[in-house]
Amino acid sequence: MANKGPSYGLSRQVQDKIDKKYDPELEQRLVEWIIAQCGSGVGKPAEGKQGFQDWLKDGCVLSELINSLHDADKPVKKIQSSPMAFKQMEQVSQFLNAAEAYGVTKTDMFQTVDLWEGKDLAAVQRTLMALGSLAVTKNDGTFRGNPDWFFKKAQENRRDFSDDQMKSGKHVIGLQMGSNKGASQAGMTGYGRPRQIINN
Repeated sequence: MANKGPSYGLSRQVQDKIDKKYDPELEQRLVEWIIAQCGSGVGKPAEGKQGFQDWLKDGCVLSELINSLHDADKPVKKIQSSPMAFKQMEQVSQFLNAAEAYGVTKTDMFQTVDLWEGKDLAAVQRTLMALGSLAVTKNDGTFRGNPDWFFKKAQENRRDFSDDQMKSGKHVIGLQMGSNKGASQAGMTGYGRPRQIINN
């Protein structure tokens, strides 16, 4: 980990706000899912934020997770634990690339330093939730665990209309267009002119 002293002032306030977004209950659910998905071989982290970070930090558990969501062609070819910082960060970035290829959007992705330096573990939770939701939505048989832990993403529902159907729709007046029966501009004044109110 980088040698950084304590932060003060505005940077401390910002970090405190980021830290408050971390959800301990969500941590437990994600740990349960990862163990169910990958098997007990991935171990179990110590409870709390620090334990969660230490468990995922080297990228091996994350790589096992993304590989378990694929049947044949595993996206992370080499999963190797290493004490060297750059190797661990490289393993995490391999997971991120594989997760993006799997369908997780860029806005849901954490940065490698968010996990490695513990800057924003809530972002790590967001990425894992998005990955779980995608796995449940795809429903391709690779998801293991309780599908109720994640919400299903909305899926495209394309409709193809024939030319005749499209043409017939042009003759229908939609209800939101309203009616102009009985409407007139009688008594209206021109734009920009004050309305004349005369008392008798």
